[in-house]
Amino acid sequence: MTTLPLAPGPGNADDGGARHHGEYKVPGGKLVVADFDVVDGALANVSLSGDFFLEPDEALLEINRALTGLSVDATAADISDAVEAALPPDAVLFGFSAGAVAVTVRRALARATGWADHHWNIIAPSVLPTHLNVALDEVLTEEVGAGRRNPTLRFWDWEEPSVVIGSFQSVRNELDPAGVARHGISVVRRISGGGAMFMEAGNCITYSLYLPQTLVDGISFADSYAFLDAWVMAALKKLGISAFYVPLNDIATDQGKIGGAAQKRLSNGGMLHHVTMSYDIDADKMVQVLRVGKEKLSDKGTTSAKKRVDPLRRQTGLARGEIVAAMMEVFTERYAATPSKLTDAELDAARRRVDEKFGTAEWLHRVP
Repeated sequence: MTTLPLAPGPGNADDGGARHHGEYKVPGGKLVVADFDVVDGALANVSLSGDFFLEPDEALLEINRALTGLSVDATAADISDAVEAALPPDAVLFGFSAGAVAVTVRRALARATGWADHHWNIIAPSVLPTHLNVALDEVLTEEVGAGRRNPTLRFWDWEEPSVVIGSFQSVRNELDPAGVARHGISVVRRISGGGAMFMEAGNCITYSLYLPQTLVDGISFADSYAFLDAWVMAALKKLGISAFYVPLNDIATDQGKIGGAAQKRLSNGGMLHHVTMSYDIDADKMVQVLRVGKEKLSDKGTTSAKKRVDPLRRQTGLARGEIVAAMMEVFTERYAATPSKLTDAELDAARRRVDEKFGTAEWLHRVP
């Protein structure tokens, strides 16, 4: 770790002398640490450290100087811009970035949070209608945003074959009505963007993460996907699968795509991040139900939707329940998560949402 003098600061902190300390481990990168005082509403005596690499050596002092004097109300963008402007033209940052510095400073000020700042709950799979699963995503995201529920990981389960389309997708363009009718597919529109999910009972693994947006404060929209699924990658690695993100939201291995993620941020501060992974998908049936055109495949390196999907069953040889159990175990160990259940009030609210929104033709066909 490089140690350089503190940037000059105006003296004692105005919060009783308490030193502010923040840490941020960059996904796939290095640890960034920020220590500073607050004087008259501004950062003082700033010291940035970590196991990152930075050239030239003196650039660390320039970062400290850039942070000194910034208002405690500075946004993540303000902090990142200040750091970028202070770096010499030949500066090389490896394992971190100006944005990572911003996240670290915001965490030290308690404007952003880390995983350990929250009490996490985990809800095991229970069989529910697909419409109800989608409605619960909206209800539980609202509950977390309002502070009425702890941040929560919930695994889905369902019985009816379904397609869950993204909030902005066209029903007409995404689905083949003949295939939908032939295979008795339940079609549901969710609140998040992204692509259609073809889901048969027992053939997919789907989970939803409900969290406060403070957890991703200062992290770019694109980077938040990998950040929120780091625990999943660890679980898959434990099962012998080396998985990675293909920007923006595909999860893949060197043998093909295994899943996709989607997100929705609500105005009350709650955030939904959910993922569907293919366990043993019927690719022939999928292409009869979904219209997967050449344009969508044009940047995927393949001409066949069937070739894009490489199910977890073939890659692991494990039962679906074993994979879900491994995921729950890793999440619990990493974040000290405790078991939870859906409350009667949450289920009742979700059922009303199905009647008023998710089960209506108006919602399903809002993008014809």
